[in-house]
Amino acid sequence: MKHQQRGISFISLLFICGVLVCAGIVAAQVFPTLVELQNITKAANKAKEGSTVAEVRSIFDKAAQIDDIKSITARDLEVTKEGDRTVVSFAYTKEIHLAGPAYLLLKYSNKSK
Repeated sequence: MKHQQRGISFISLLFICGVLVCAGIVAAQVFPTLVELQNITKAANKAKEGSTVAEVRSIFDKAAQIDDIKSITARDLEVTKEGDRTVVSFAYTKEIHLAGPAYLLLKYSNKSK
């Protein structure tokens, strides 16, 4: 009676570890952009309290200085009215260099609630 071995080979283990390390490196580079997106959304929600476009942009600039927002400025905001409330929307892209000629392009867009 032959017993068949089961399990994972050392080469397969190295391959799986390599894939997990690469995914971890990409996740570590994407995470700060997600935190910045949350900060931008929070600043846009604060800025919608302004009554004029200039006031909205001024409020956003102050919040951007506090939260250290670098990806977007107040000039990039689109300020509109929906009924009686002000809506602040934004959209921007973020490039992350992976290796050699490879880049990861992230497109973010959101609007105030």
